[in-house]
Amino acid sequence: MEPHPLTVVLAEDGVLLREGLAGLLRRFGFTVAAAVGDADALEAAAAEHVPDLVVTDIRMPPGFTDEGLRAAVRLRRDRPGLAVVALSQYVEQSYAADLLDSHDGRGVGYLLKERVADVEEFARTLRQVAGGGTVVDPEVVRQLLRRRRDPLARLSERERQVLGEIAEGHSNTAIARRLYVSEAAVGKHIGNILAKLDLPPDDDVNRRVLAVLAYLRGGAS
Repeated sequence: MEPHPLTVVLAEDGVLLREGLAGLLRRFGFTVAAAVGDADALEAAAAEHVPDLVVTDIRMPPGFTDEGLRAAVRLRRDRPGLAVVALSQYVEQSYAADLLDSHDGRGVGYLLKERVADVEEFARTLRQVAGGGTVVDPEVVRQLLRRRRDPLARLSERERQVLGEIAEGHSNTAIARRLYVSEAAVGKHIGNILAKLDLPPDDDVNRRVLAVLAYLRGGAS
């Protein structure tokens, strides 16, 4: 059975990347209602088309700072159920925190643009976020962790790998397959991670992601 077609508004100032992303989304069954190049046009298009999902660059004209992010946060304030995936060339720690704080972090993705190279995974991520999931690039997780008195020091190398997989929203089964370990080993690693980060255990994948993000947003050292 084909997935339900999702309506998307895309915002990216680079013409080639914008057209490439629009073509990619259509290829994977998304309906691209609008593809625009600045934050004002993004807000106007979202108001006109009422999309299921917004995919936006963070830095856009005129200032190339956080225009896309601020527009996304405003859109989610007006429509809390609106899913947003932010794309960034670099990790912007404060920007990530602002976006992840909106609507309890549900229906949010924060991805580095290089992730788009794996087009099938990117399409799956968009559907996951549109369904209320939370997906964060592992590099964003690593940099946010550095704000918290280096809790990575408490995790083993394998536990850090598993934490990155959790942040991407993968199930225990998927993590086991991706890391070539047993599901029992994954469960043990996740238990250790949650204990070391003083987080309550939970079997729901998205709740695990949100718990980790809540920890990461807890403050800077």
